[in-house]
Amino acid sequence: MRRRKRGTAVAAITLTSLMVLSACAKDSGGVVAGATGVAGAACEFATPPSPPATPSAGAGEQAADGDRVDGSALKIGLAFDIGGRGDASFNDLAAAGFDRAIADLGIKEENTREVSAAPNEDESVKRSRLRQLAREGFNPIIGVGFAYTESLKVVAPEFPDVRFGLVDSAVEGAANVTPLVFAEQEGAFLAGVVAAYQSRKCHVGFVGGVDIPLIRKFEAGYAQGARAAAPKVVVERKYLTPATDFTGFQDPAKGLETAKGLIDKGADVLYPAAGASGIGVFSAVKQAGVLAIGCDADQYHQPALADTRDVIVASSLKRVDVAVYDFVRAAARNDLASLPKVFDLKANGVGYATSGGRVDAKLQGIVEGFKAEIIAGRIEVADKP
Repeated sequence: MRRRKRGTAVAAITLTSLMVLSACAKDSGGVVAGATGVAGAACEFATPPSPPATPSAGAGEQAADGDRVDGSALKIGLAFDIGGRGDASFNDLAAAGFDRAIADLGIKEENTREVSAAPNEDESVKRSRLRQLAREGFNPIIGVGFAYTESLKVVAPEFPDVRFGLVDSAVEGAANVTPLVFAEQEGAFLAGVVAAYQSRKCHVGFVGGVDIPLIRKFEAGYAQGARAAAPKVVVERKYLTPATDFTGFQDPAKGLETAKGLIDKGADVLYPAAGASGIGVFSAVKQAGVLAIGCDADQYHQPALADTRDVIVASSLKRVDVAVYDFVRAAARNDLASLPKVFDLKANGVGYATSGGRVDAKLQGIVEGFKAEIIAGRIEVADKP
């Protein structure tokens, strides 16, 4: 275990530290079922919803402006997934929320602790890590990623008075485990809208890392958003590995080759939900002179992608920072029931970024129009392809 270090400066990132860049990856490829269109043809766009008078604000942003909450009595622990602080995406988003909670709620430095998972570690190691935090009086404790699900099934009942938060998963029947889950498909929908408008061929692609339900949510939203913008758009998709093989999140070479295959089929805007394998996707996109959409974090600003960031026209956002902050804040208020059941667009749990300057005001307005429709419930985004 180690004490958390002040600041969020990100060191040079290796491929190992990027293993869990995001949950953002089926073995089979080809055109998504139901897609139509002619590769190479310009898109014919559907009439988009009107943009709202003012950009929509999520509940997570508004909560920060509420009554002052005193968390000085808390001892909080954060159990990172593989890569830990410094991965420039999934874990760093959790770290940002952790840091913000500490600063805003007056939590003492000596009452904070960070621990990290190791690659291929046994489940017993995760359990020991969580038990040690609980025995040392840390409460609440946050597990970053579904990798902690099985361990919490065992550990949470042993410490019924400890409040656990679990990012990306839930533990059925454990009243002291709060699921911090997201409507990833809603952010991916907005990514699909941008992709359709940026495509010159009306032909876009999705690269998934591992064929699991979490990643299918990204595919489903992306395809639906692209088709909402341009009904005849062609959507290619390819997963790197099946559900039993998580190397799909850490194989940039395979990501590169897979992306080349989709580009060869005609896709000219690619959206990788593939962890570190996305590095290879962005490289292929750069080599081919086409475009890409980032995933989870604003990937235009990631140091590891500095050489390819000019191809990233937008990113879908998964606000793990908001979920972690809101969970700690609610724990300080002893009001975990106030948290949203799902961190969606309305709760500011997902969203999008347009760093890089390629998305003009007109397209920004179109995306905001779709976002407002989703928040209002007039568009329901599917979570399965």
